[in-house]
Amino acid sequence: MEEFQDQFEFVLPRGYKDSKGKIHRKGIMRLATAADEIQPLRDPRVKANEAYLVVVLLARVITKLGDLPDVDTGVIEGLYSADLAYLQDFYRRINEDGTTKATVKCPHCEKEFEVDLSHPGG
Repeated sequence: MEEFQDQFEFVLPRGYKDSKGKIHRKGIMRLATAADEIQPLRDPRVKANEAYLVVVLLARVITKLGDLPDVDTGVIEGLYSADLAYLQDFYRRINEDGTTKATVKCPHCEKEFEVDLSHPGG
């Protein structure tokens, strides 16, 4: 019987730079619950700007980022756009596909192989 995985490690492409200049790249994201997707819709920041939904949602499901004591909306707001895009795709993959692996094709030889997207660069 296959073990159920509800937490997934990731490594940000750029990393979150804290107030002391330290870069935090390694983290953990858990699977989202129904409440994770519904409750942010009640948040006044999301009501004022629908695009803020991703910030609130990621702050709920990212349980660890480097050695930061907490991952809140301020941390998510401080991410570089490449890291935000990476986390949005990562969220979709683990919650829809249930995996961080993807099949890709070499553009030169056209051979297909599997990569783990939790670690940028394969």
